[in-house]
Amino acid sequence: MRRLGFAALLITSIAYAAAALATEVTPLAVVDLASPDGAKQLGVNWRYADVSIESTQFFAPGADGQPGRTPNLTYTLQPSAGARDFDDSGWPVIAADSLDQRRGSGRLSFNWYRARLHIPASLGGVDLTNTVAVLETSLDDYAEVWVDGELPRAAAQSGGSVVAGWNATNKVVLGRRLARGREIQIAIFGMNGPISALPTNYIYLHHAKVAFYRGDSEPVAFAPHEVNIGVQRLDAEIDRIVPTNVKLFKLAEGFSFTEGPVWSPEGALLFSDPNDNRLYRLRERGAQPVELTIVDAKSGYEGEDVARYSQPGSNGLAFDAQGRLTIDQHGNRRVVRREPDGRLTVLADRFQGKRLNSPNDLVYRSDGTLYFTDPPFGLPGFFGDPAKELAFSGVYRLQNGQLDLVSRELEGPNGIAFSPDEQFLYVTNWDPMRKIVMRYEFDADGGVGAGKVFFDMGKAPGEEALDGLKVDVEGHLYVSGPGGLWIIAPDGRHLGTLELPRLAANFAWGGAQGRTLYITARDRIYRMELGVVGAPRPKTAGELAR
Repeated sequence: MRRLGFAALLITSIAYAAAALATEVTPLAVVDLASPDGAKQLGVNWRYADVSIESTQFFAPGADGQPGRTPNLTYTLQPSAGARDFDDSGWPVIAADSLDQRRGSGRLSFNWYRARLHIPASLGGVDLTNTVAVLETSLDDYAEVWVDGELPRAAAQSGGSVVAGWNATNKVVLGRRLARGREIQIAIFGMNGPISALPTNYIYLHHAKVAFYRGDSEPVAFAPHEVNIGVQRLDAEIDRIVPTNVKLFKLAEGFSFTEGPVWSPEGALLFSDPNDNRLYRLRERGAQPVELTIVDAKSGYEGEDVARYSQPGSNGLAFDAQGRLTIDQHGNRRVVRREPDGRLTVLADRFQGKRLNSPNDLVYRSDGTLYFTDPPFGLPGFFGDPAKELAFSGVYRLQNGQLDLVSRELEGPNGIAFSPDEQFLYVTNWDPMRKIVMRYEFDADGGVGAGKVFFDMGKAPGEEALDGLKVDVEGHLYVSGPGGLWIIAPDGRHLGTLELPRLAANFAWGGAQGRTLYITARDRIYRMELGVVGAPRPKTAGELAR
């Protein structure tokens, strides 16, 4: 078998956007979004809306200085239009060469400018593949710039969530590792100022342009920094789980698609990028840039025809009781375990003589039994792939070397987890036509009974189906579903939804206290501290050795 030691290539961590924002770096191309020709180059239609100030309810500070339980009256701004895919279809379209037209009502005045950029393959003969795009704009008087629903609090950027200054130039990274056809949404929030000495002028854009710089073809890790998060609170119980002042931090970005995270005995996060066929390790170092390491550059497939696959790499990851990493390999269509000497042991690759589809997610029961899901998402042709041998998507149990089928009723079985007492097995379904969480009950002999629909998200708007799933020690479910991360009580009540800048694919509990939730969200990695323990602390490498 192929030897896969954990020695790996360390990716150099750099400060967020520092290279791209350095003034001495000459851009490869610059597009003026305030001109009709420039806007046309990136397929931009500018939309505009005024903002009103409205009263709302919040909470007075408690004994700890944080938001408490006593309601108070405060104010908010409407619309709140920074989110990705915010519906601005009812807003008027304004011409690119009218951005310098005075808008707003003067005095205390706020507004929004929104646009969607579409990255072409090249500009003026310049290949834009793997470039970094930076928005440069100046608004009279102040601006905050949202990018794809994210408002970063990051060093080396100006005009993100912190106002850069009066008529200051904002420089904000729009995207990395750009590819043809990528859409980037920007939302510029404008305001008159100084706020304490209200002026008689109005709001307008001095200029707006996008500069493209030669970028790194690798993902980038940086010092953790805060980004925005919204919380839809539907039940009072969520306040104990998600603090009123909950913080979301971004750790790394620039991946193709992040998935399958797991907290390791070494105190680091492992996760997959199935699109790039890679397995990564991420280790935080306080206020220093995060250490990002490639553990395996061919994590799920070694074939010469890898270009046919959209997701050939590893996906779900889990550690067994001995601290050995177990891996779902999409391209190789199997579940493998990494031994202490680096060799791989194949745990499952066929059912009743037929090759598995592409194992997706997995979880160990305390008795060592392994359960995993097997949709066809790793095959080049998905459900219609000619190499697909099984006529169904299965949920499987591997016990004492015996592979058994638990269920074949779901079109796209995906995330999988146990209740804390291991009486129930939960499975999410990636199927836009049937957005459900299934629950299977164990009998006294450890057998799995018939499944029942535990929760149905079918009425939730959007095409997004269900992906990752985790459970905390109190039995709450955390589900990647339409619009964000759904938190569901053990009795099936929807407690609330975390609205992240990027849709989450999956999660992992980690950190010293087991309260840190790491989130793989499309091209980046987030983390947040919650008010409950997510999972028992995993044994360290030293404890496992003893």
